[in-house]
Amino acid sequence: MSAQPEVEQNEETKEIADIIARARAAQAQIENYSQEQVNQLIRAMVWSCAQPGVAEEIAQHTLDETELGDYNGKFLKISTKTRAALMDIIDDKSVGIIEEDVERNIVKIAKPVGVIGALSPSTNPEATPVIKAINAVKGRNAIVVAPHPRAKLTNKMIIDNMRAALVKMGAPADLVQDVGIVSLEKTNELMKQCDLILATGGAAMVGAAYSSGTPALGVGAGNAVITVDETADIVDAAEKIRISKTLDLAASCSADNSVIAVASIYDDLVEKLIAEGGHLAKEGDYEKIAAVLWEDGHLNTKAVVLKPQVLCEMAGVDIPADAKFIIMPETGTGPDHPYSGEKLSVIMAFYKVSDIDEAIALTNQIQDYQGKGHSCGIYSNSDDNILKMGMGTKTSRVMVNQPQAASNSGNLWNGMRQTFSLGCGTWGGNSTNENINWKHLINVTWISKPLDTPKVIPADNELFGDVIKTLA
Repeated sequence: MSAQPEVEQNEETKEIADIIARARAAQAQIENYSQEQVNQLIRAMVWSCAQPGVAEEIAQHTLDETELGDYNGKFLKISTKTRAALMDIIDDKSVGIIEEDVERNIVKIAKPVGVIGALSPSTNPEATPVIKAINAVKGRNAIVVAPHPRAKLTNKMIIDNMRAALVKMGAPADLVQDVGIVSLEKTNELMKQCDLILATGGAAMVGAAYSSGTPALGVGAGNAVITVDETADIVDAAEKIRISKTLDLAASCSADNSVIAVASIYDDLVEKLIAEGGHLAKEGDYEKIAAVLWEDGHLNTKAVVLKPQVLCEMAGVDIPADAKFIIMPETGTGPDHPYSGEKLSVIMAFYKVSDIDEAIALTNQIQDYQGKGHSCGIYSNSDDNILKMGMGTKTSRVMVNQPQAASNSGNLWNGMRQTFSLGCGTWGGNSTNENINWKHLINVTWISKPLDTPKVIPADNELFGDVIKTLA
């Protein structure tokens, strides 16, 4: 039988194949690193980007290149969020035996996946590459990052910093790489050739990751809904809603897209939100701003993550010069009520309900439209209401009395895992609803030894009980 001719590879395929080959060679060099060696690498990677002077440079560069968000938000992410993410995983055991289940006589051993292909969005391009990279290396993997084209230079700056730090630590630079000149073709090739995809980005890119043929961890769309009930500290709630809504000009998918107020505190909350810098939209503003913010049912990328004054000027709407965010009264959900969806803007849809039960029902209606499985929050001092919210919503995260955008992905004041990759479970079309971290980027070998005393199947009347009589 004659040999089949080789299929000629295009330039993108060859370039990615070369990057992957270098990544595999680098990963092989650290496959047997000790826990201490791995921890030293990730410390160096974070320091290379978060140290004083460098963090400021990255924050400004990100803002200049993407024109999304604000300097303070970018600086907090690269300087503080990366440190918090490091602190969150540094003491975790990720090498060798990571768990021993004495009761089941099972030992679990961590193994690297190999090469992680990571997608990085334009909204969080300053910290996402760092956080994904340290989680990959924590599991003794290599990583290749494909950035959004709008943040390609920022991504290169960050990757270069981490590569230089790795070399100084005696490790191969190619543990961390980018795809070079960004293109859709190269990103698709990366997803085909890597061992595991970690996809953070728009729905189209996450969908492409799932259909690539490579195992993928994707995230769902955000559209956080926040409830304020009659037991809440209204002053505290208003302040934290403002913090969340304005963080990096609402670049986060966890920003407060809708706020639901119980009727008895509705007017008080409006007053307190205005005191925090909120601007209550006037009659006619709804349509004018919507005409700019959405095009053919999709968010206008030129109108998102802007100061409210800039957005309102585009829409021909008057707003005070010191306003920080916009309160948009809303009554419905779905395509005919666009503000019920994710806005990536310093605008919150504002609803009034009679009680917690109506708030839960409305939260589910809003997130049936967009953001199912992602997150919601509640300001309340009623444990009953808090538990009702958790039990009654189809959501992966419920933040209680915390600024949503700063808390969903982990912060110093809560126990959530630090990440920028938020799984939304089957509700959001994802395989996990956890905060994705290094534990999702490893394989685990289970060693099972015989139990000292084998288990015994109980008698039928004990195992099946009344079921036997019911089915007779």
